Amino acid sequence: MLKVTFMGAGSTVFARNVIGDCMCSPVLREAEFALYDIDGKRLSESAEILGAMNNTLGGHGKITTYLGVENRKEALRGASFVVNAIQVGLYDPCTIIDFEVPKKYGLRQTIGDTLGIGGIMRALRTIPVMDDFARDMQAVCPDAWFLNYTNPMAMLSGFMQRYTGIKTVGLCHSVQVCSQELLKALGMEDKLEGRKELIAGINHMGWLLKIQDKDGNDLYPEIRRRAKEKNAAEKHNDMVRYDYIDKLGYYCTESSEHNSEYNMFYIKEKYPELIERFNIPLDEYPRRCVNQIAGWAKEREQLQESHQLNHERSREYASYIMESIVTGDPYKIGGNVLNTGGLIENLPQDACVEVPCLVDNMGVNPCRVGRLPVQCAAMNMTNINVQLLTIEAAVTRKKEHIYQAAMLDPHTGSELDIDTIIKMVDDLIATHGDWLPKYH
Repeated sequence: MLKVTFMGAGSTVFARNVIGDCMCSPVLREAEFALYDIDGKRLSESAEILGAMNNTLGGHGKITTYLGVENRKEALRGASFVVNAIQVGLYDPCTIIDFEVPKKYGLRQTIGDTLGIGGIMRALRTIPVMDDFARDMQAVCPDAWFLNYTNPMAMLSGFMQRYTGIKTVGLCHSVQVCSQELLKALGMEDKLEGRKELIAGINHMGWLLKIQDKDGNDLYPEIRRRAKEKNAAEKHNDMVRYDYIDKLGYYCTESSEHNSEYNMFYIKEKYPELIERFNIPLDEYPRRCVNQIAGWAKEREQLQESHQLNHERSREYASYIMESIVTGDPYKIGGNVLNTGGLIENLPQDACVEVPCLVDNMGVNPCRVGRLPVQCAAMNMTNINVQLLTIEAAVTRKKEHIYQAAMLDPHTGSELDIDTIIKMVDDLIATHGDWLPKYH
């Protein structure tokens, strides 16, 4: 029997989407779905919702649960695919720490899960746990594919790819929806069908390098015109990325609330008017966490009343990757992989890059892209610097590399002086306590 293990099964949204997608696949639906978490209540809740979904969809699969570190190896044993969606430290306390401590030093964030000081700290508390996963996988399922959904994507996937020997691909839904959302928002829905595109760069900053209609006509001239007009005429939720189009020439994959904190340009204490001008939602991620927790509580009440939960297959890559590897039928994804051999020539080979990949029964096979436009590569490098230094800190346990990662982070470094950055990092480490390993 095929076995799919879900690490962090208490992450109900991802568990429902990914396992639900598998249950909708004739190739995967009879698998064992092994749910692992360290929180018994959350694990039980996810098992309940997935059990109801499995029954509604025909009861083909087998759901098993594994609670706690002592049962982790058994959860992984014999797995063909391991899906990772853990959040070490959860919203409370760790996400709160990631936002509230930097605020004391004058540093504001929007999401704080991918880059910036929030992304750095999230990586430092997550990499040791993923290293433990990798050691267990080497022992009980060494040939499994590790499908990582946890942020910070490039830091965590890059660590797994460089240091563990586990076959790893990082997955993010922002690639699938990038051009579709852009064309819809600009009133160009008539160009959706048959469109051709090329996206490459790094996670959350993958560049829409080419976008053509079904006849091969370049859509960028009209996109650039409409995006500039829309930013000038109205407030909307994607103003930062439209400004990218105007200033850098290209659109990118992840949202404006994310990208507003990946650079030196938009969140600046000396220019508070930029927050209003670009409609930037400071402290957005903590608000989402609170709303998601409340939303899940309401949904669980409804589930307990109906005992049924249907599911339509989503656009998340995971189930399609599993299908393709099992059957050999090719499938194209945008995956986060190591830049081995210079898939993107003007980014470092140690970097984790997001490029088109062909999936078949040989696994995930990245495609060579060549060179990015120099300004796009330069923007990516400001993020890659932080990613590589954070991984270095996690591997060496040297505090100096945490300082350096924070110093070179474009948002942090442009807002705070070096001494303040070091004080803030020390404060974050102390406040995290046992959520972080010891650094020297």
